[in-house]
Amino acid sequence: MGNDDEQRPQGPPEYKVYRSRRGVFSRFRKPDLPALREREWRTPKLPQRPDRPGLRRALKWIGIAAAGWIFLSFLAFAVSAQLQAFKLSGEAKSKLHGNPFLLAKAQTILVLGTDARPPDTKEPGVAPTQECFEQQAHGDAPHGECSVGQFRADTLMLIRAGGGFRKLSIPRDSYAEVPGQSPQKINAAFAFGGAAAQIEAVESFLDIEVDHVAIVDFTGFEDLIDAVGGVVVDVPHKICADISGGAGGGQGGFTLRLGKGENTLDGEEALIYSRIRKPSECPGPGRSAFSLGYDDIDREQAQQAVISGIKDRLTDPLRLPYNFIHGPIIGWDAPKAFVSDMGFFTMPQLILAAAIGGDSKADVLCQGANSGCAPGPAGSIEVPDSERRRAVKKLIG
Repeated sequence: MGNDDEQRPQGPPEYKVYRSRRGVFSRFRKPDLPALREREWRTPKLPQRPDRPGLRRALKWIGIAAAGWIFLSFLAFAVSAQLQAFKLSGEAKSKLHGNPFLLAKAQTILVLGTDARPPDTKEPGVAPTQECFEQQAHGDAPHGECSVGQFRADTLMLIRAGGGFRKLSIPRDSYAEVPGQSPQKINAAFAFGGAAAQIEAVESFLDIEVDHVAIVDFTGFEDLIDAVGGVVVDVPHKICADISGGAGGGQGGFTLRLGKGENTLDGEEALIYSRIRKPSECPGPGRSAFSLGYDDIDREQAQQAVISGIKDRLTDPLRLPYNFIHGPIIGWDAPKAFVSDMGFFTMPQLILAAAIGGDSKADVLCQGANSGCAPGPAGSIEVPDSERRRAVKKLIG
């Protein structure tokens, strides 16, 4: 075997440089072999990123858990809404003109609240039996042992959802045609024929079609407001009210004291606020709702303020963490505030329409000095055609 030193090449090997295509000026340049050799021995160093598979895995599972929680909230909402839809009177459903695609076309929703109270309460006007209470809660016409004409509609509000979110309240004492009866206060229609008759009366009164109906469930209404953390309402004047004899009257009544300005109300307080008709004079300096002539118009504005308060709680971006955490509870309780024909498909569209449609100033028939409304027969209110047309035009947009 020969000497290794003799076989080992002395110095770097010689290189030949080739170009795939000659440049215009390449013939005037000589190959730079030293620079080429120097680059050959350099190994470029790429930036190294730390490998953190544990963090990526954790973020993945957090995302999956969040998506599952949102799906559970939506599922609770859809199931609860459909269960409420099953309760609505079939006759009332037959009077409606809407379709399930609320987001595709703006539609009108009639919101009804009745003056019936569960039989286990001490308030005046309670239903004689649970069956009678459920009849009015579901919008059925009185039948069986339940007296005709006993329970009237205590709240009449129209909501226009889709392409906006506008509200119109109808004074319950408005003089109107009642199906099958002589003209009288419009809320009497519910007492004679349930939600179906009330829908007909409102359509005839305003010359408008009602697409969906929602009957307020007072217990569910309170639970919904508590689930969203209460509602904020801006009270125009301080209010002192004792309903059904007040909290200490022994009749199962309620007492409410509110200062002027923003107040945060829980479910029970919000329900009381929306029911006030004849407030008491508040002690101390300053005028109160009592001395300012608080009437049914103010009451209907208060009801709209509560509805807007619920909407604001559900759509406020700052409330997103709270609503996310309480999602399944809110999803289950929200539809239970109403017995409605809007089931699992349409009710979520209503919430979305409320979120993207903004809000409008409260509109109530006869609230302006120039409305032309006047006292009618038997303590009713005569609403002229011009006021009705104005209100419908503003509602429909």
